[in-house]
Amino acid sequence: MTNPRVGIVDTAGPQTASAIWGEITPEFLDLISWCPQQRVAIFPQGHSLLGFAICTVSNCDQPGKRANRLCGGCNLRWVRQGRPPIEEFRRSDRRLIRLRRIGRCAVRDCERPWQSSRTTLCNTHQGQRNRMKLTVDEFLIRPEVTPLPAFGQCEVIACLRDRNGNSPYCSGHHTRWQKLRGESGESAPDEGYWRQTQSAIAFRNEISLGALPDHVVAELLYALQHRTMEMGAKTDASHFRTLTDRIRMQQIGSVEDYVDQVGTNREVGKLLQSILSALRRRLMTPDTERLKDEWDATVFGHRGIVRFDTISQRWLKEATKIWAFNDLPQRRGDGAKGSCQTEIRHMGLLSESLHLQRPDNGGDLTALSRDDITAFLNRVAFLQSEGTIRARRRTIAVRGVAMMLERMRALGLTRPGQPLHGLPDDFAITNRDIPDLPVNDAAGRDLPAEVMQFLCGQLDKLETIAGREVRVAIELLIDTGRRPDEVCQLSLDCLERDQSGKPVLVYTNYKANREGRRLPIPASAATLIESQQQRVRERFPDTPVGELKLLPTTVMNPHGRKSISDGHTSVQHRMWVDSLPDIFVSGTGMVDETATTAQVPFDKHRIFPYAYRHSFAQRHADAGVPVDVLCDLMDHRKMETTQGYYRVGERRRRGAIERVTSMQFDRRGDRIWRDAKTILDSELLRRAVGEVAVPYGNCSEPSNVAAGGQDCPVRFRCVGCSHFSTDVSYLPDLEAYLADLLRSRERLRSAFTAAEDWARTEAMPSDDEITRIRRLISRIQAEVDELSDDERIQIEQAVGVVRRARTSVVTLGLPQTRQPLPDLRPDRSA
Repeated sequence: MTNPRVGIVDTAGPQTASAIWGEITPEFLDLISWCPQQRVAIFPQGHSLLGFAICTVSNCDQPGKRANRLCGGCNLRWVRQGRPPIEEFRRSDRRLIRLRRIGRCAVRDCERPWQSSRTTLCNTHQGQRNRMKLTVDEFLIRPEVTPLPAFGQCEVIACLRDRNGNSPYCSGHHTRWQKLRGESGESAPDEGYWRQTQSAIAFRNEISLGALPDHVVAELLYALQHRTMEMGAKTDASHFRTLTDRIRMQQIGSVEDYVDQVGTNREVGKLLQSILSALRRRLMTPDTERLKDEWDATVFGHRGIVRFDTISQRWLKEATKIWAFNDLPQRRGDGAKGSCQTEIRHMGLLSESLHLQRPDNGGDLTALSRDDITAFLNRVAFLQSEGTIRARRRTIAVRGVAMMLERMRALGLTRPGQPLHGLPDDFAITNRDIPDLPVNDAAGRDLPAEVMQFLCGQLDKLETIAGREVRVAIELLIDTGRRPDEVCQLSLDCLERDQSGKPVLVYTNYKANREGRRLPIPASAATLIESQQQRVRERFPDTPVGELKLLPTTVMNPHGRKSISDGHTSVQHRMWVDSLPDIFVSGTGMVDETATTAQVPFDKHRIFPYAYRHSFAQRHADAGVPVDVLCDLMDHRKMETTQGYYRVGERRRRGAIERVTSMQFDRRGDRIWRDAKTILDSELLRRAVGEVAVPYGNCSEPSNVAAGGQDCPVRFRCVGCSHFSTDVSYLPDLEAYLADLLRSRERLRSAFTAAEDWARTEAMPSDDEITRIRRLISRIQAEVDELSDDERIQIEQAVGVVRRARTSVVTLGLPQTRQPLPDLRPDRSA
């Protein structure tokens, strides 16, 4: 099919071009003022993605793209003048160095273009005016001045201008052709070819697609529509014009045939890749993508690229592709592609082992055996010993390969005609082959409260580095303990109120695919959300509330429907943490900013977004929140999962016991272990096997210890027994027990007639017991009051750890007390 105006055969065929044209909406063509006859698109100036700002210099109509809001010509003039005050320079009129605007001659009904925007007369009429020596206004009213017919359109195919004389070109292209002939001489290109490949004279936001095949025009407009309407990406008219001019120069039948030129402008190169990506995705389906060695995850509903280049054996690569094809639909959230890619990298380790240690490089799967599995296990152990991979990754990699080989067999890939047909049964990893995960009670879990307080005090710096949205995301991670993707993708209307008016966060658990989850949040977090909601509404006033995100991204998001990603948040968070000074945690439990170099700083690699979720769980566990309640707070289905988010490590427990033991008392309230600095290992064991927990202390009476605390000779009148001891961590229990005794005494002294006298006498709390407990409480409180502020902080933190670590507490119906949550944001609380 040949276009008479273009003179180029549409090699892609009309059917393909027609199909692409069918996917371009009339609304978009109207938006860019598309003229099919002239093949011209005009980017709307006021559009958020296609528009541009006019140069701020008086009488200048060119796009002002620079930070000083000047166009290229005015900016050059400003620099040459020595950069005078910008406001003064803007008041000066633009001197038209390059004439870009073309209009009709001012003579009525004259069809020729003007020679200059200052005279607005064509060449012929301008010559007449010069000979008459008249002003333009005087010339226009002369009766002998008559209109003239046009010379015709410029013969450069992409040009829209008229000729202004006997030359076959407009003034601009006439100048270009003469210059080219003068510089090239006999080697000048064929004039017909030059007319086909020459670009139009650029003017503001007009883009000419003339001299391009219909198929190429359709591709460019479809890709532009995709960028604008679906991606929300901003497209600069000058970059789009430059790309179309270069495509025209290469005389190709499809954008995919374009050969990128050396030295291509970076922004133009990015635009080209975006256009090619949109064209590829147009016809892309999961069934066509699965045949490639590199998948575009968007066709599977995810982001990014899935690569299989680390697997060299064809049979293993094809089997891994089939596994990934079945695995991707089961994954959700922004990290879905990354999780799948991690498993593929594990298979890459297996592929590397086979390639290096087999004489056939692992190409013949029927020759494999258990020895090859053993070689793989030895290789990952070697990589760990060399420091190439960590112990944790070694375990996860071996476990991942075991899972994938098992899954591949379950998918039937060992059947005839499948990639793994002939794979021996002993080519498998058993549970005994998987090394245990390294035990680390600290790294990768909760952060100390003092470190959290320090980080919260540095949030202003985070906002400076990463912006307001990332700061709000990190604050919500700290306050709510949600996963990063759950916070980043919150809707604008995520805040509700329950029947009592308390704030509730409504979010989606993407990992478990559970929508509409409701979490009670503190008023401070609700205030933060309300402030962000107002900010988003002011930024996107025209978008319906139900379509807005609470944390909208600033990239390709003109309508506020896209949120920041957890990957971006993690990167910005890492930049912030790395920019902070070293964090030294002193013995007082506070961050010491004047620490000496002899102290070891806190490991910043332990500070990452997911650690805030562990810290949230640990704070509530230390405060005495029951595990079933905490399971609901974390939105876990199993309590075992919740228990993995908090635990008291042996080092932490031992340090807490050492502090609490320094505040230990006997039944009379006298201090025990006043001079003890460190508890010996033998003493820790003695406390573990030689004592048993009683309602508000410990009992060392042998028969009661042997009975697990259920055979007290004095029926739990502990304060009257020499085997009883207590410490400061039991103070809330003592106070609760005292209150219970007083309530029981008052109730029995009242008109309670249901019991006989002897039963009431036996049940009546002893005045001696009440007096002894009051004295014990007073002595403990007095000792605590004598401590310094730093010592009191240490004791309070140790008490929280010890109370959480208790596993066998005899309650006997006593009311349980919870520890208050640590205040990470005293500034916000105030």
